Amino acid sequence: MADITAAMVKDLREKSGAGMMDCKKALNETGGDMDAAMDWLRTKGLAAAAKKSSRTAAEGLVGVATSGNRGAAVEVNSETDFVAKNDQFQDFVREVTQIALATGGDIEALKREAMPSGTTVGDVLTNNIATIGENQSLRRAKRLEVSKGAVVGYVHNKQSEGLGKIGVLVALESDASDEVLQKLGKDLAMHVAAAFPKALNEEDLDEAEIERERAIATEKAAESGKPADIIAKMVEGGIAKYRKEHALVSQLFVMDGKTKISDVVAKAAKDAGTSIVLKDYVRFQLGEGIEKEASDFAAEVAAASGVPQKA
Repeated sequence: MADITAAMVKDLREKSGAGMMDCKKALNETGGDMDAAMDWLRTKGLAAAAKKSSRTAAEGLVGVATSGNRGAAVEVNSETDFVAKNDQFQDFVREVTQIALATGGDIEALKREAMPSGTTVGDVLTNNIATIGENQSLRRAKRLEVSKGAVVGYVHNKQSEGLGKIGVLVALESDASDEVLQKLGKDLAMHVAAAFPKALNEEDLDEAEIERERAIATEKAAESGKPADIIAKMVEGGIAKYRKEHALVSQLFVMDGKTKISDVVAKAAKDAGTSIVLKDYVRFQLGEGIEKEASDFAAEVAAASGVPQKA
């Protein structure tokens, strides 16, 4: 039997897009012949992942999992919404979310973690691409943790338990009862899902984005023909409004439209008789920021079947 080296496995994996264990098996089955191993993978349908990896994956699911003072959110993308209803895909997202809850939100580290089957997350993902027949990607993950209190999760447009189109985590640090924190956390998480804050506090907002807003506001104000000092006040007023509208703690609570989130938390703390601190939040919306390719499904089907389209 040929001596199969790690470099050979790595080379075949890069060429085929198949999982590490599949590549090793293919090389063993073919006596280390790289071309034969590639053919072996193709006959098993495992090399298909490489070709599919270039296709846009903007659908899929967001997974959310919590356990006491910790919570994790993960986004796994697919090409079509149909795959999000696939049990194999859903089980994968759910298991990866649990792994992120235990180990953290670093994507590359997460791919190296072992799943319940013993196979790494990255290899299972590659295998799923081949067996399900669509490009998929583990796009992002994040874990929140507080020293005391609770991390509360919420899923909007739920596909199944813990899986949906928007996933939210809210981290509350407090000695208050779990009942109090769960209720407050759920209300805040629903607000985050609906209001789409861009940062926890005003000072955490992206300064580059603030400067873009300032440039737009300056241009608009200049069209008014007002004196420079008035224009400067108009611009700063607009920026102050932008900061309040996009920082979570200063947003108005969507459930009443008049109470600031910071005041909602303060009232809950007063009622509970102990401090409650909103430490952090996560909001993952499926496909956010991914540029979707426009496609003509009828044309794709016709092309695949070899039937020419009518002009």
